[in-house]
Amino acid sequence: MLADAQNHERDTRKKLSEVSEELASLRIAHARETAELQRQLQQKERSNRSLEEEMQQGRDELSQERETIRKLRQTQAEEEAKHMTLSAQLSASQARNSALQDEVERGALAVSAMKAELEVARLKALQVEDDAAQRISEAQAECDAKVAAVEDELRNAETIRRKLHNQVQELKGNIRVFARVRPALAHEENSPEGLAQIAYGDERQAQETGQSHLTVTTRSESATGKEREQVLTFQFDQVFQPKDGQKEVFEEIMMLAQSVLDGYNVCIFAYGQTGSGKSWTMEGGEGENAGMIPRAIDMIFAVSNQLKDRGWNYQMEGTFLEVYNEVINDLLGSGQFDSRKHEIKIDKDNVMTVTDVVSLPLSNPRQVSVLLERARSRRAVAATLMNERSSRSHSVFSLKVKGSNPLSGEECSGILNLVDLAGSERLASSGAGANKDRLKETININKSLSALADVISALGQGQQGGHVPYRNSTLTRLLQTSLSGSSKTLMFCNLSPLNAHLGETVCSLRFATKVNTTPAGNAKRSHGRASG
Repeated sequence: MLADAQNHERDTRKKLSEVSEELASLRIAHARETAELQRQLQQKERSNRSLEEEMQQGRDELSQERETIRKLRQTQAEEEAKHMTLSAQLSASQARNSALQDEVERGALAVSAMKAELEVARLKALQVEDDAAQRISEAQAECDAKVAAVEDELRNAETIRRKLHNQVQELKGNIRVFARVRPALAHEENSPEGLAQIAYGDERQAQETGQSHLTVTTRSESATGKEREQVLTFQFDQVFQPKDGQKEVFEEIMMLAQSVLDGYNVCIFAYGQTGSGKSWTMEGGEGENAGMIPRAIDMIFAVSNQLKDRGWNYQMEGTFLEVYNEVINDLLGSGQFDSRKHEIKIDKDNVMTVTDVVSLPLSNPRQVSVLLERARSRRAVAATLMNERSSRSHSVFSLKVKGSNPLSGEECSGILNLVDLAGSERLASSGAGANKDRLKETININKSLSALADVISALGQGQQGGHVPYRNSTLTRLLQTSLSGSSKTLMFCNLSPLNAHLGETVCSLRFATKVNTTPAGNAKRSHGRASG
């Protein structure tokens, strides 16, 4: 806008200059004409009129020029006023510009100051971070030291737990006996002879004393024809009634089974007549009905995983054998029946091994389930009068456990033997005499169970240092290390609730009593320090 005003002013001045020049030229011309008129006045008096007219015309033109000059001057004044306004505006803009420059300079100074403060703050932050990192490092070191101390305490506590647990087991006796009466099946409750008269002791008293009682009432006819009643009371470490489920039973043996992780040999076997619930106790069914074998396996794997936090690592492998007609059959081998000859060997350290058997590495309970199913499909079973599906062989599932703890340098090894004995039954009751194969099976079963009774009897008479007839049967040879005091041993005495089986029930209870009163040496733990 200022430039336009300046241009306009220049144009106006130029025009004014031109007009001034023209005016000057006119004046000069007028002066020449006036001089010429004066010179020619006398000569041109006659043309005075025309000259006057011309002079009047000149005057008119001069008036017009003057008017023009007046307007030009007015325009010039206006332009000068505009110029002054623009000059004032320019001065104001220059003042504002100067103020802005001052503000920019102040802002630059403020930015410089802020940068300096920021640099100081950054250096302080770095110092704070270094201090915090140092404190975190010190706290982490302190935390690591506390964790290491807690881990040491846990390992020490675990060692104390193992010692206390084993002391408790020794106080309870290395050979313990649990009696279990199975519930009557639906079709048995309405049988002609009915249920046997079995009474159970007070549960509270059993918890206080650690001993449970079971009373059986028998009735027979005397020589004179009178009915004779006899009340027999038996005492065991635990008595399970028909209402007790698999979970309640396992809770009583789980700590014993866990001893295998501490480096002890553990043997749990089920004894009783055919149909008394031995296989149900040991193998069971699905879910809540799972038996001692799957529950023990699940528990051992779960506890071994928990012990990893305390430095323990375990390797496990399993074997599954059966004794059928005094011959060992590998249930994990190939073919329906094992044709290889297996020998039982016991070394100087009382460690038993069976030659040429399949031993499968196990890393989870699912593998064990597959192994058990594979063995179950191969086991020798047949129907007898005592039971529609009777196990015609003794089965022995062995879980071998080896543990090592790099943190403490400890090593241990143990074997868990879970044994399902074939049913004890008299030839007359079983109906085996009508079948040559069943007869041979029954004779061999009863022979091996009789040999087991002889071993228990010999041990009960204090013959551990003398002759104990382990070699009288393959079964007692397999159980030798479990019965001779180097193992923690538990026997389930499984009982039928039926009155028709009462004779066999009393025989089983008397045998179980003999086992329960058999003294045995202290179980030995297999442990040591890792070499290296």
